[in-house]
Amino acid sequence: MREEFGDGVKARRRFVAIGDSFTEGVGDPSNVLPNGVRGWADRVAEKLAKAEPGWEYANLAVRSKRLRHIIDEQLEPAVAMEPTLITLYAGGNDILDFGTDMDALLNDYELLVARLSETGATLVLFTGFDVKVSAVLEPFKKRNTLYNQRVRDIAAKYGAVLVDYWCFDAYKDQRMWAPDRLHMSKAGHKYLAAQVLDHLNVPHKFSPKDWDPPTRLSMREWERRQRRWVNDWVVPLFGRKLRGVTLGDALSPRWPQPVKVPRKGGLKKLMEKATQ
Repeated sequence: MREEFGDGVKARRRFVAIGDSFTEGVGDPSNVLPNGVRGWADRVAEKLAKAEPGWEYANLAVRSKRLRHIIDEQLEPAVAMEPTLITLYAGGNDILDFGTDMDALLNDYELLVARLSETGATLVLFTGFDVKVSAVLEPFKKRNTLYNQRVRDIAAKYGAVLVDYWCFDAYKDQRMWAPDRLHMSKAGHKYLAAQVLDHLNVPHKFSPKDWDPPTRLSMREWERRQRRWVNDWVVPLFGRKLRGVTLGDALSPRWPQPVKVPRKGGLKKLMEKATQ
């Protein structure tokens, strides 16, 4: 780990996460942390600090942000923090937008990666998962496949660490997903944190859930759940798209400035101190 992020215990170590809801932590609720979520990036920051005290952490990700927003709002603040570790997932929301030009999107994505790579930080990129939620989203599968292949190529070109989320069979279990079926559940975020830490050779004790096989649903129960999902999540999602509004419009980044992560108690301890 020290070879990856600096020499000696006095070297500055700063982790900056940028992106959208995937990195903000949506699907992993918390009643004490900013924006009401926790997520995989918080967990990675805590394990980094536990393994090697002194790590600082900023998370600029905000749900619903498109790639252009991440470039305009997060890129320069992230670079200015002089990070030693950067994680980036961006473009997933663009894939689900009507009329997205994938070539233009991926060209902009590469320009963003190129700029981040100039910092000299260890850069972690992610492919996107092929979420099997409904035939409603099947038309976007071709876009996702193209996105993932280009991300793999770009990661190789710029020497980035690639977390190939697409290949993780564990996410075929519906219990790894939140009720909206588009964001990871708490278990899903913990599993991804373990994958990131493994790629960075950082010790941790996260282990996959040892679940019983899922209960087979009757046709009536399956149809009932499908209707509820469409009414609760799909209709509001497309309604927001038509109105040009997002769930992130009124939100700020969870950790907009680097915070020193406590080795014991993690970020929850930091919040407790801030409210005393």
